[in-house]
Amino acid sequence: MAFRSAGQIKAGRKSAKSAALNDDPLHTAIPPGRLLLPPERPVLAPGIVHSSFSVQGDARRSLLAWQERMSPVYDILPSSKQAEDTFDASMSRYTIENLSILDFRTGPNLAVRSLGRVSTESVRDVSFSIYLEGSPGQFLGGKPRSDAPHVPHVPSILALDMDQPCTVRSFHSRILLLFVPRALVEKSFPDAASLHGRWIHATDPLTRMLIEHLVALNKTIVGLSKDEAHRSLLTAVELIVAAFCRQAGLAGNARAAVRAAVYGQVRRHVEANLHDPNLSPDSVLASLNLSRASVYRIFEHEGGLAAYIRNRRLRIAADELVRFPHVEVQDVASGLGFNDASSFTRAFRRAFDISPRDLHEYAPLFQHGDTKRERFTKRQG
Repeated sequence: MAFRSAGQIKAGRKSAKSAALNDDPLHTAIPPGRLLLPPERPVLAPGIVHSSFSVQGDARRSLLAWQERMSPVYDILPSSKQAEDTFDASMSRYTIENLSILDFRTGPNLAVRSLGRVSTESVRDVSFSIYLEGSPGQFLGGKPRSDAPHVPHVPSILALDMDQPCTVRSFHSRILLLFVPRALVEKSFPDAASLHGRWIHATDPLTRMLIEHLVALNKTIVGLSKDEAHRSLLTAVELIVAAFCRQAGLAGNARAAVRAAVYGQVRRHVEANLHDPNLSPDSVLASLNLSRASVYRIFEHEGGLAAYIRNRRLRIAADELVRFPHVEVQDVASGLGFNDASSFTRAFRRAFDISPRDLHEYAPLFQHGDTKRERFTKRQG
């Protein structure tokens, strides 16, 4: 039996049958040549930047490569000797203007942003980690520790403020990660810093819908125009921030709108007066003519208004200890309303797991990028 090469057409008179077939509108609607070709693969639109990275092979070298890749944002540590010996990870990233979505598959590790890093870097984005597969990560606060609150084994979203120290323990997981400019988040959520360490879980239809939207966008972004992809990313951000607003009672009705307004008013007053020695919950209530009960309810997630003021002062103190190594520790403390040195030291150590004097001594190393910073950040490699 002889086979004829596809695409060769023998010239000659058409039979009545073939003429009728070629005149059929359903037949002529698709050129014959197109019937023989596979569908064209969608292409990435101009303005959408894509990169990918994968580590395979020798696990020890894989971990080193992953540490180097992630070093602009996190210091990566093995969570155990076994995790170090079997480490594997991959990443795909799409960036459109000032928004990025990353698809991670990773083995167990610790991702650390130390106090020294956040005090010397200008990264102020808010990240949202959507845990799709495997166990959700554990937010360990500003320092590694063995215990962590239980997180349900459902798709979950962890919000992190990149301007605050944190340690996150990840397991064998698939994670979608969004980096969002702070100003964009704060259009809807008055204080992005208070999102740090908050979770929402896919236990309601709206949260499940926003996760499905993100998964679909990640699958279909190749083939979308830049404007379509950017609008979809903005929609995802709006849905996520709205979910956290609902959780905080800052959205949904007129009462929530009042709460959001009061929250923003108090936050702005506190930020403007952190160096005022007379700043206190009472001074805030008196200045803004607010009731104690209503303000406490709004700041309940922060441990109350007094705890919020103390934590903001401690965070500014950490920045100043690193930025101004020539200024004495006690001068930094007293300038932020901490008049008792021992009380300041205890509060600082509880918050950041390092004494203010130790951080102050390391300040020149952070400012000059000295390799000795590894002793503080615990980077390995």
